[in-house]
Amino acid sequence: AKIIRNAGARVTEDVLRILVLGTYLLGVDRILVMPHTDCRMAKSEEAEIHATIKEQFDVDTRSLEFRTVSDQIRALAIDVQRIRSYLLIRKGVSVAGAIYDVSNGSVSPVDC
Repeated sequence: AKIIRNAGARVTEDVLRILVLGTYLLGVDRILVMPHTDCRMAKSEEAEIHATIKEQFDVDTRSLEFRTVSDQIRALAIDVQRIRSYLLIRKGVSVAGAIYDVSNGSVSPVDC
């Protein structure tokens, strides 16, 4: 398994780069995008996270985009589709989405 973790489980340009490498050079033939419940990126607004970091650490992070999500299922579907339609991902790779529930350890597939 090739596991890529980032805040919010969002498919960024860097994630796509890693997936291209994985599908061609490491034999990855299945990709699962799996955000989790109780995720800070899904429970906060972008401005709130910037404000918290500024208040607690006196660091201005407004030049960064943290990619918070108000609807995890919708964001998951968008990200799965982004991978599926990315022209540089090796043909024949299976891409799916699921949500991991941190309270009970269950994984629920999401029709994307």
